[in-house]
Amino acid sequence: MPSPLRWGIVSAGKISHDFCVALSTLPSDEHQMIAVAARDKQRAEEFAKKHEMPKHFGTYEELAKCGDVDIVYVGALNPQHFDICMLMLEHGKHILCEKPLCMNHKQAKKLIQYAEMKKLFLMEAVWSRFFPAYQYVKKQIASGVLGDIQEVEVSFGFTLEDVDRLKKKDLGGGTVLDLGIYTIQVSQWAFQEPPQQIIAKGEVNSEGVDIDVQAELIYSGKRKSKMHTSAKKELDNKAVIKGTKGQITLLQFWCPTKLIDIDGQEKEWVLPKGKLATNYLNSEGLRYEAEAARQCILEGKVQNENVSHNDSLLFAQIEDEIRKQIGVVFPED
Repeated sequence: MPSPLRWGIVSAGKISHDFCVALSTLPSDEHQMIAVAARDKQRAEEFAKKHEMPKHFGTYEELAKCGDVDIVYVGALNPQHFDICMLMLEHGKHILCEKPLCMNHKQAKKLIQYAEMKKLFLMEAVWSRFFPAYQYVKKQIASGVLGDIQEVEVSFGFTLEDVDRLKKKDLGGGTVLDLGIYTIQVSQWAFQEPPQQIIAKGEVNSEGVDIDVQAELIYSGKRKSKMHTSAKKELDNKAVIKGTKGQITLLQFWCPTKLIDIDGQEKEWVLPKGKLATNYLNSEGLRYEAEAARQCILEGKVQNENVSHNDSLLFAQIEDEIRKQIGVVFPED
């Protein structure tokens, strides 16, 4: 029997809480929560108590040096991802890092190269792709029932204008990094090739951060994905993948438990519930990417085919280009 994968958690915020709830739905002889690190030691202590973890730290360095941790889940703010991940890799930890992996392509490339040099597992936590619904869509596309993919139409929006991590530049805000990563990854899931052209227009707030963006990714043969992200209003938040023979619709496409298949029938995969409530919708589904990470590490892989290093580099490139066209610049650029 392989020994359980021992998790360390970086940041004691909302998404880290949800990730731990998801881990608690997996067998404890396969996944163990060992430690949490937060810059506020008291928050770390409360978090550790809530999730029944033996250790908590008031600095990220202490977690990096903790010998009882195999893999670190990074749920910190976007601008901190690069430095935290580099620190963890330096100390021999595998990494599952919340999306966006980094602030831009330049950072992502450096991080990935370092992970590959250290022969450690690194994955951007694009959890959507591990949901059974996404795996089903992949099969449907591969088997040819949809014909050739012609268009993806996807929108992702909520009223988020008051949310600091979204509206503030120094927190790495904006809809492209926060929501656009989802619309980009679902487009790439459908087309499986880099876009040949990107056309984007958007609205920025007084901080110089994008709050509403419409973009088209144009692929070979003039096929396209139409994306809309917004922090101003709730959108319909579904992804429609259209082929020459029919279409599939992912409902709540970023974490779908339901889809409308090519025959118009609804398909559903039910998520297990954890002991604690989650902050966000369907967060129990974070269990799928956690289990995928475990499988890769058991097999000695440094990346996962569903969100490969090249996938993450391409996502970052597309995000960079959209931001460039709408005029959003971060200090990291």
